[in-house]
Amino acid sequence: MTQPRSAVILGAQWGDEGKGKIVDVLSEKFSVVARYAGGHNAGHTVIIQGKKFVLQLIPCGVLRPGCKGVIGNGVVLDPMAFLNEVKKLKDAGLPVDGQLFVSNRAQVILPYHRMIELAAENAPGRTKIGTTSRGIGPAYEDKMHRSGLRVVDLLNSALLRTHIENACHEKNTIAHALFGTEPLDPKTMYEEYARAAEQVAPFVTDTAVMLNDAIRNGEKVMFEGAQGALLDIDHGTYPFVTSSSATAGGAVTGTGVGPTQIGTVIGVTKAYVTRVGEGPFPTEIHDDTADLLRARGQEYGAVTGRPRRCGWLDLPLLRYSNMINGTEWLVVTKMDVMDECAEIPVCTGYKIDGKVTDVIPADMRGFDAIEPIYTKLKGWQASTEGITEFDKLPKLAQEYLHFIEKESGAKIGMVSTGPDREQTMNLPAFEEALKA
Repeated sequence: MTQPRSAVILGAQWGDEGKGKIVDVLSEKFSVVARYAGGHNAGHTVIIQGKKFVLQLIPCGVLRPGCKGVIGNGVVLDPMAFLNEVKKLKDAGLPVDGQLFVSNRAQVILPYHRMIELAAENAPGRTKIGTTSRGIGPAYEDKMHRSGLRVVDLLNSALLRTHIENACHEKNTIAHALFGTEPLDPKTMYEEYARAAEQVAPFVTDTAVMLNDAIRNGEKVMFEGAQGALLDIDHGTYPFVTSSSATAGGAVTGTGVGPTQIGTVIGVTKAYVTRVGEGPFPTEIHDDTADLLRARGQEYGAVTGRPRRCGWLDLPLLRYSNMINGTEWLVVTKMDVMDECAEIPVCTGYKIDGKVTDVIPADMRGFDAIEPIYTKLKGWQASTEGITEFDKLPKLAQEYLHFIEKESGAKIGMVSTGPDREQTMNLPAFEEALKA
């Protein structure tokens, strides 16, 4: 039996690893790109010949002529955000009609989801998670509570009206009682979303059937993750996580494609680590080096503009991510950001309560007790920006990559040396795997 011609591409850290660029680069070799989790809290930035595109819901594959984009059932869809993104792509002259598809089983975000999340995040005594307040979490709550609205229901005007009336009565009562929030008007909401439904309708189909047919017909399919593995609802640094399955397993449940149809898993990791919002971060840098990395790496959220926390590469966390995802290949991004570092500490293990370990704690108290064990590597202090051949990298940069590969347990297949589509190198073994 031949290996399926499909791949999952996901973030190996806490998101913001540059997945958007990598999906865009690789989409040249795939005919379909399917997004399987998250909502419009995930900003994927792609730079093509100096022109910047920020996609939040729509898979990056649509930036390639002839590549189809699919929003899977595991995604929560804000119709207004979706239509706004479609308009921006059309205004940029990109073909969207007939190239972009939305699962009829995806859950819908409505205004009361944003109302609840914003109020809860700012309520006294609540643990701040650092959400984007776009209604993602409450929409997934309704999904698990079996009281959510799906895209197929959005297109049924009678059902939509009843759902909004009932939901607004419930959510307004809860929000007012708990947070003193002013009520939302169901009539206005229904009229607005009924109009939006008409515009969303041409994109809606059974994407599970579509994807399985594509794989059966020998087409190459890429599954695009959102956020990163360490933000996964089950396997991440709970409770400072997202509300969906950001790991490779989410590609199966979030698209309706069986696990035997997944050919390989590609994890994207920065040459260092960043994190947005609250939560544990064992290798976080607290001196001027963090400012240097943040400035050189433009470490500000694509969606929120929030400055990202910066830290040294954490190999125990990377090994954990590779384990839970079954990662075969690694893509290392933002090598050029570290060009000025004279010394690069890399965390190779942990010390917890005096004991050396690389086991990842399940609870926050375990993370609080971590003392990172660092191996200090010499920085290359030469420009790597735009280099597209491994042999032309400074020798110390090559050694850094060899060290990551040896310690992480996954093969390095690509290296990104700048934000543009062209500033990327494929290593020979990975190039051969892509052809196969």
